[in-house]
Amino acid sequence: MSPDELRAWYADYLDVCNRHDLAELRTLLDPAVRRAHLPGGADAWIDDLRDLFDAFPDFRWKRVSVLVEDDRLAAHLRAGGTHRGTFRGIPATGRHVNVAEFAIYRIAEGRIVEYAGTADGAELLAQLG
Repeated sequence: MSPDELRAWYADYLDVCNRHDLAELRTLLDPAVRRAHLPGGADAWIDDLRDLFDAFPDFRWKRVSVLVEDDRLAAHLRAGGTHRGTFRGIPATGRHVNVAEFAIYRIAEGRIVEYAGTADGAELLAQLG
């Protein structure tokens, strides 16, 4: 993909994430996607997002900036939502969280094959108390 095509692909990816469309999201992930410091595979990625969306039904991402080089895309995002369900053992608090995320993706054939970033939930958990 050209840099412009990759930026457009990422805009579509964020739209799918913000709609919480896990079935469509699966089509954008390589089945064996590797995630730094997290369980690999599309199933683990989907499970993690399902847990997030169950706990934060209004969770959304906003792109701050995107950089593209070859088959890699780096993104700075703001994300947030309201804690309405149990998340990682913490019962709903009703608190709104707002977190910064930084991510680097490698894309091949329209699918994420590698991911590394700060979306480990540490900042989010800290805001829940």
